[in-house]
Amino acid sequence: MSLRIRHIDQLADVSAAAWDALRGSEDPFTSHAFLSGLESTGCLQPRYGWNPKHLLIEDAAGELIAAAPAYLKTNSHGEFVFDHAWADAFYRAGGEYYPKLLVAAPYSPVSGPRLLVGQAPERRALLLSALQEFVDQHGLSSAHINFHRADEVAAGRWLARSDLQFHWANAAYASFEDFLAALQSKKRKNIRAERAQVSRAGITLRCVQGDEATAAELSTVHQLYLRTFEDKGNHPALTDAFFRHLAANLGQRMLLVLAERAGAIVAMALCLRSTDTLYGRYWGCFEDVPGLHFECCYYQGIEYCIREGLDRFEPGAQGEHKLARGFLPQQTHSSHYLPLPAFRSAVADALQRERAGVAQYRRELLSHSPYRAETDSA
Repeated sequence: MSLRIRHIDQLADVSAAAWDALRGSEDPFTSHAFLSGLESTGCLQPRYGWNPKHLLIEDAAGELIAAAPAYLKTNSHGEFVFDHAWADAFYRAGGEYYPKLLVAAPYSPVSGPRLLVGQAPERRALLLSALQEFVDQHGLSSAHINFHRADEVAAGRWLARSDLQFHWANAAYASFEDFLAALQSKKRKNIRAERAQVSRAGITLRCVQGDEATAAELSTVHQLYLRTFEDKGNHPALTDAFFRHLAANLGQRMLLVLAERAGAIVAMALCLRSTDTLYGRYWGCFEDVPGLHFECCYYQGIEYCIREGLDRFEPGAQGEHKLARGFLPQQTHSSHYLPLPAFRSAVADALQRERAGVAQYRRELLSHSPYRAETDSA
């Protein structure tokens, strides 16, 4: 079969229908709407380190048969698979680590499809080969595929890496109280106490879908997003226009949790969803109310999943405090192509030690599961 392999600088040059047909998933983060929206609303810019180089493979008739959201990165910002130590080692050896090639959903530590092949998994090998060829032809230090699905783990010359996130699973709970009944007594009491703090502060919560949100609500949500990033000294890359783009193009797949007092929004959590999973992404508050972060970012999401019949809730990266609130450690995956033999060997040794540490850490966390044993009284 005659194939055409090319890289493009903007996703708008690809048909949304053709791109989305290859995803094989309702995960919103690899959708044409999400990725092209980041580009068209100013969230991905060279000065932020993002340079789109999306990989397309087309057949002789010009039909798109495989693709990957790819970027030339001049830093490691917004990736959440941390390779700063690799970059430092490469520089110390006299090399230039950046630019590197990255396959990912920008700013989104969310697992999902990265090698888009529709119903033809055998085509993943074509994408991997094309990524390697791009790195070799341009003399790059590396290529990385971040937060791919477990069944997309790259083989051959690619190194596997794993980490942990905390996810909630819906055990067919009938209500939030039903979920609480599955927890140890102390954990139940703590959660009820946190929720009571919010109620006593005179705050009410409501969930608003993207297609229901008003312009004023979206503007306030963006202000809260900015406040969180500024408070932490981080760069807020997402624009107000992008939030409005999400609401207009994702509609019911965008969820806003709004915390209000006397009709005024005081905090928010922004989530996206697929057919079976809720993804927590951003949080912000105008005032520090005890328990409000947990209410907006965790408990409202759990209630939403129970109400909507979703299977999972993935509230974002990191955070051991999630364990006590019903979120258990789950493995995430990335794969890395490092063509320089000495560098690859050194990283492979480091990853072997890291894998053992991650596995031990997960066992340790699970030994502190918040869910009650059969002998624990209700």
